[in-house]
Amino acid sequence: MASNDEVFEKIKVALIDALGVDDDEVTPGATLVGDLGAESIDFLDIVFKLEKAFNITIPREELFPEDILTSTTYVQGGKLTADGLSELKKRMPFADLSKFESDPRVQDFGNLLTVKDLTNYVSAKIGG
Repeated sequence: MASNDEVFEKIKVALIDALGVDDDEVTPGATLVGDLGAESIDFLDIVFKLEKAFNITIPREELFPEDILTSTTYVQGGKLTADGLSELKKRMPFADLSKFESDPRVQDFGNLLTVKDLTNYVSAKIGG
């Protein structure tokens, strides 16, 4: 089993490689989209690199819950409903959703995932 630090270091390498960012930009609190500039296409590369580095499978819906974010059941007026937030928390227990909860605008979701969230996710996948 890898420690969280070891997982973070492997994720850091994957992100530097996939996004072309500097070593010092990849911090636990950095958001993948806002701080590191990840775009939709980059996430495919990131997922591929993480699957290879950790020998795991990452189902797209675990990291990118589009089905929740585009559902009329869970979204009203461009914001997630209480039920939508509840579903999101179930799907993404590794992510800190506290900031998003205060103003759950769907358009802001992309700027939510941090390097720490990704580290928590991978650690849970590998049993760390």
